[in-house]
Amino acid sequence: MEIDKKDIRSLTKEQLRDFFVANGDKAFRGNQVYEWLWSKASHNFEDMTNVSKETREMLQNNFVINHIKVDTIQRSEDGTVKNAVRLHDDLIVESVLIPTKTRTTACVSSQVGCSLDCNFCATARLKRMRNLNPDEIYDQVVAIDRESRLYYNRPLSNIVFMGMGEPLMNYPNVMKAIDKITSNEGLGMSPKRITISTSGIPKMIKKMADDEVKVKLAVSLHSGIDEVRARIMPFSINFPLKDLRDSLEYWYQKTKSKITYEYVVWKGINDTKEAVDALVKFCKYVPCKVNLIEYNPIDDGEFQQASSEAIDLYIKTLEKNNIVAKVRRSRGKDIDAACGQLANKS
Repeated sequence: MEIDKKDIRSLTKEQLRDFFVANGDKAFRGNQVYEWLWSKASHNFEDMTNVSKETREMLQNNFVINHIKVDTIQRSEDGTVKNAVRLHDDLIVESVLIPTKTRTTACVSSQVGCSLDCNFCATARLKRMRNLNPDEIYDQVVAIDRESRLYYNRPLSNIVFMGMGEPLMNYPNVMKAIDKITSNEGLGMSPKRITISTSGIPKMIKKMADDEVKVKLAVSLHSGIDEVRARIMPFSINFPLKDLRDSLEYWYQKTKSKITYEYVVWKGINDTKEAVDALVKFCKYVPCKVNLIEYNPIDDGEFQQASSEAIDLYIKTLEKNNIVAKVRRSRGKDIDAACGQLANKS
């Protein structure tokens, strides 16, 4: 009877070292294998050429590497690359490479489907099937880094957790993935180049601050009026703006890191002067900047892109109040490159 093999990447380096000692080998062999798994991102025991064939066979007999597979790659006219990523259990998530003249950004997923119910988001129509493991998040980054080097002759420069899922609802695994991505034993990326984009879970934002997480924070705000925000994001009725504000003030007090508000303006929903004034008021609580995002309609329903006049009103009012604001144009329209709602993150 075949044994149920454990995913070797669920082991810590210390556990790998202990495994080799228990099997009559030297502890440093665990260091070698750990380097293959993470720094070299190997998906095959046969790649591990500095360990003996017998050792590779032992690993094969005891473990698996549940790596992702990039099923399909779509390239947009603007250079955006969308990956359909197949997981070991045949579930699919998306990740996207977003290039500019000076950088390439990876937009990665943290869940299969989503835990939340934002009415404007395509992913929210998929029920959450499961959280991604740390290695599955890590693999998305590795895949996009390779694509960046292949297509643009430069390494990946930034990461945003703005793909499928709410990253703060998969907090332990997202943090473990970030630890690996930023570790010198992993990809060695600076945490300052990583942004977690959340729909706004106050207690988890406070936990990030308490845990002294060094990444940047972005919040999908979309309205500074509770009733309007609840129409856009029904789950937010349980997380009123006052609670969100308190958590963001706490975040800034602990980290001194400026917040980015992601904000889509929709026709007939949040394109009024009242909505603009409410955003300005909310922005004054904590140092911040605002990304006004061009919307990709997912159907002919109530959520449609607002007029250019409405966007101009937001820009002029925010700038008049000394709040940095930029319009982020949608990327990859011709390949529908939207894990949730993606924008140019330059």
